[in-house]
Amino acid sequence: MSAPAISIIMNCLNSSRDLREAMDSIMAQTFSDFEVIFWDNGSTDESPAIAQSYGEKVRYFRGETTVPLGAARNLALAHARGRYIAFLDCDDIWRPRKLELQVALFENNPRLGLVCTDTEIFDGKRVLKRVFSETGPERGMVFAALMERQWISMSSAAVRAEALAGLSARGTPTGQGENGGWFDESLNVCEEADVFYRIAHDWELDHVDEPLTVWRVHGSNTTFRKFGQFADETLRILDKHRNLYPGYDQEHAGLVLLLTRRAAFQKAVALWREGRNAEARQAIAPWRHSGKKYQMFWWASFFPGIFFDFAARLYFALPASLRR
Repeated sequence: MSAPAISIIMNCLNSSRDLREAMDSIMAQTFSDFEVIFWDNGSTDESPAIAQSYGEKVRYFRGETTVPLGAARNLALAHARGRYIAFLDCDDIWRPRKLELQVALFENNPRLGLVCTDTEIFDGKRVLKRVFSETGPERGMVFAALMERQWISMSSAAVRAEALAGLSARGTPTGQGENGGWFDESLNVCEEADVFYRIAHDWELDHVDEPLTVWRVHGSNTTFRKFGQFADETLRILDKHRNLYPGYDQEHAGLVLLLTRRAAFQKAVALWREGRNAEARQAIAPWRHSGKKYQMFWWASFFPGIFFDFAARLYFALPASLRR
């Protein structure tokens, strides 16, 4: 059997509610030279039967144990044969021309390592917003710009297999699993962005300026509640970049400052939520006058933690430019 042009990575754990709609969106693609690498992370619902009902284009694999998502993505990637790799989470949806337009960009530019599309954020009833309308993408060598304002949703991303192979070949710090050059298994909330950043360091990026991906969100936004993890992993990624890219602090001095400040804000938010208001202000003190969000947080931290959810709603209502 000849290798397909695209391997589509789907990682599943009890996704039967939305899985058929996601699979149908793959089968409706105008570009049909693909395989689906379906990695079942130990589902106990109808997901295995649904996935296997789609025939020979779906290569179904099941792990012996349930593992974190980054590790599951690596296990799936090990079976991919395509020269391009796309990712679709089991509750998201693609518009029909998504793969066609991404492949066309790849074929026209051998320096492209990643192509994404605009994304509609959908709550099951209505479209809440479009990613590109809030965070404008750039083209070309955009490593620093991407780290300043991440615009790639996971299900919108397609990457050149050679770019992923290069991550592994370059080598990374220890503690990331056997395939640490792909998804870093030491990360839990930033493992996707970490891959995008490292591809952007070495390859050009491009995008399709159409909402060809639908990202389904469930319930209230939990990002604000994970800020302690984001703080730790932001600094871990910064340390990784320093190890991978000689002269990083000199070449990207502004980026180092930005990431350090961002991690301080994330840590301060986590401390405030735990009721450690004075420690939160201490964490943010060096950056208190760095922008409106830091000033707003400084004054918010004088209020009890019961105001956390209210502050979170205000924060996510801010324009993306004020949340950096």
